[in-house]
Amino acid sequence: MSKPSALEEKLDHLQHHFIDSDQQFEASKMGMWVFLVTEILFFGGLFVAYIAYRAWYPDLYLLASTELDTFWGAVNTAVLIGSSLTVAMAIRSAQLNQIKGLIINLYITIGLACVFMVIKYFEYAHKFEKGILPGSYYSYEGIAHEKANIFFSIYYMMTGLHGVHVLVGIGLMIWLVIKAKKKVFHSGYYTPVEITGLYWHLVDIIWIFLFPLLYLID
Repeated sequence: MSKPSALEEKLDHLQHHFIDSDQQFEASKMGMWVFLVTEILFFGGLFVAYIAYRAWYPDLYLLASTELDTFWGAVNTAVLIGSSLTVAMAIRSAQLNQIKGLIINLYITIGLACVFMVIKYFEYAHKFEKGILPGSYYSYEGIAHEKANIFFSIYYMMTGLHGVHVLVGIGLMIWLVIKAKKKVFHSGYYTPVEITGLYWHLVDIIWIFLFPLLYLID
């Protein structure tokens, strides 16, 4: 059996129903944008709930937000902004055939994402200890408002769902690292890196909205 030519190895990612790599890339990117639109609509429902309840209970939101740690929320914001930079650098490295740079930047992005989740874990743990739980499990008496559980139910739904997306992103980037070490990606094929980067940018943007809406209420 003859050894594949260099050209064949470069095109081994190309699926039979695409004419060339560019068409496959554009189709994949369009598919990711469609998916991201559905994600925006998904989170949009929670943002609408947030707006409606804030209009009904403005005093509650002012009181409840004081239980959120603005400092650590700001740290997490900086962490995710930094991770957006490193994932962009990873994409650029793939475009330039700098596989080592791609792997390093993916590792840094994964590390920053893990830092985000660790901080969020300690935030949640602190609230759980105080009895600040969602829905009927809420037992904290430090907020003088009978509907306090509503704010924290929305808080846990929005930040919890966002956290799930962060975990998915970590899993995707670990997969990219494994593929990159096998030299799957090169300047002619880095589609998975780019579309994962798009996903990660959306995760970051959503948090940039969540931070002021939940932590910076005044």
